[in-house]
Amino acid sequence: MPLTVVRRESEHLYSRLPKTEAGLRAVEALLALQRAETIELENARRAAHLTRSEFQALRYLLQAQRDQRPMGPKDLVVMLDLSPAAVTKVVDRLVALGDLQRTAHPHDRRAIYLTPTEAGEAKINAAYAPFHQTLVDVIDDLDEATNNAVHDGLLAVVEQLARNHSGEMATA
Repeated sequence: MPLTVVRRESEHLYSRLPKTEAGLRAVEALLALQRAETIELENARRAAHLTRSEFQALRYLLQAQRDQRPMGPKDLVVMLDLSPAAVTKVVDRLVALGDLQRTAHPHDRRAIYLTPTEAGEAKINAAYAPFHQTLVDVIDDLDEATNNAVHDGLLAVVEQLARNHSGEMATA
């Protein structure tokens, strides 16, 4: 029973319902997509035998590497919102698993960079690939007008959410 309640809980809106049946179906579909992505990534994280913090750290570090932004443990403290000691444990475990390597800073002997290994990159790619490929496959099967409508609608939601939170960030 509790699992059923948890699954159904994410289907409910805590605001007014959309004005139309089509609007309600669209919101339900967005919530279902969000839920499906969460489940997909959680299954991949478990299959990789990583904790949530380890998975997030590896993902952040891989993106930083792709953006050619060196990152160290202090960056992970901020990004993961963990203590330095907790980040050290995360980094130590990822290094022991062969998913991460420590690299000396070229100018500061006390500082280190954290770089995902090929094995770490493969874990993250494997985690995201099925979801992203399914998304692309479905989108490729839609006509241009539908894709434009999906784009416009989703972008409007993203922009409104950003506007909703821009005031909070200015006062924070």
